[in-house]
Amino acid sequence: MKTPHFYAVIIGSEILNGRREDKHFTFIRDALIRRGHSLFSTFIIKDDGELIRSIFTLIKNDPDGVLFSFGGIGSTPDDLTRAIAADVFSDGVLVSHKQFYSDIIERFGQEAYPYRINMANLPKNAELLHNVINNMSGFSLENRYFFMPGFPEMSHPMVEKALERFYPRGSATYRKTLIAQTSENTLIEVMEQLSPDVDFSSLPMINKGTPTVEISIASTDEELCEKNFECFTRDLTTRSIPFVIL
Repeated sequence: MKTPHFYAVIIGSEILNGRREDKHFTFIRDALIRRGHSLFSTFIIKDDGELIRSIFTLIKNDPDGVLFSFGGIGSTPDDLTRAIAADVFSDGVLVSHKQFYSDIIERFGQEAYPYRINMANLPKNAELLHNVINNMSGFSLENRYFFMPGFPEMSHPMVEKALERFYPRGSATYRKTLIAQTSENTLIEVMEQLSPDVDFSSLPMINKGTPTVEISIASTDEELCEKNFECFTRDLTTRSIPFVIL
């Protein structure tokens, strides 16, 4: 893949109905930024089979997609992730993973039956993600789709390990930012001239009753970043609109 598109899928009705606070988004955002990457998209969704399937399919259809999925890999009826992952990313068949099966038996003995043992049923060719808390693993497929428990203390070390192994550093990103004392509407014509290959954002603000706008341009190509940024500085200078480069 040219540039990985990192997706976070946070599964848990308890987050949406207010019984739990999400702790995954900020963590994975910052973990990626430290390595020169960024999130492409984040979904926080309920434990709904069709919704999970739709989101997983969307990510599979992105040739540059990398998935970090949190939640839904336990042994209760609302844990749907393992079966859906098999359907979307594999051949739909769950098979007992020998090592995980042994780990479950070692931890729970006869109490592993009849339910906990089902956690070892994983898509074909799944690789285990070590759980530093209790050795009840997450799993990965193709070194790009990662499925982890919903507990942050379990899943976050898995994310760090996966990034360290497969996506340690992104390309250097160059960013130029300014704040202009005008509304973003006055700069739309300039915005329309920008290269589609730059990351562009326009953030309107009100500063003491006066409209201002923050313009930011980013690219892995330093020259392209500078060239597109100059479109704004040149236009603002020509029209005598005050601005500050950050």
